[in-house]
Amino acid sequence: MKVKSLVLIAVMAALSAAGAFIRIPVPLVPFTLQTLFCVLSGILLGPKRGAVAQAVYVLIGLAGVPVFTQGGGFMYVLKPSFGYLLGFIAGAYVAGFVYERLELGGGYAKMFAACLAGLAPIYLIGVPYLYIICRFYLGMTNGPATVGGVLISGFLMFIPGDAASCALVSFAGKSVVGHLRRMAE
Repeated sequence: MKVKSLVLIAVMAALSAAGAFIRIPVPLVPFTLQTLFCVLSGILLGPKRGAVAQAVYVLIGLAGVPVFTQGGGFMYVLKPSFGYLLGFIAGAYVAGFVYERLELGGGYAKMFAACLAGLAPIYLIGVPYLYIICRFYLGMTNGPATVGGVLISGFLMFIPGDAASCALVSFAGKSVVGHLRRMAE
């Protein structure tokens, strides 16, 4: 990889870490700007580099650097929100992949669709992980440990904010994407 690519990967990993500290506390999983930076990394850097940026972020946190919303370290894998962090890697890849292959021109609609597609793996990994940790590790038997509770507290509660994040990325990112992608190559 070129030095420019490595720098951009590091910047997106750092922005994901910063996004963890811009949060609105809600039960179990806080709303943060991490999803915004996750899908943005895939769109700006492409699927592979975007996924690498998110993997770097997760690995730094697992190594003990407190870059997650509640700290860091290997034991973070037992936090209910860790599945979403794993989903960021796949989410960045999917957002970048869809953005590169979607035939909608280079405008707002294409970027918005790619962002929404990038959210899917985050939730597909994060929500079941939330259920498994709450139910089987934390021993919860009601509330968020039910399927309905997990769908509300781990998915439905976040859709409006994540859709707004996607709109923001689509609006602001359109003018930046081409320039940054050329820099990374």
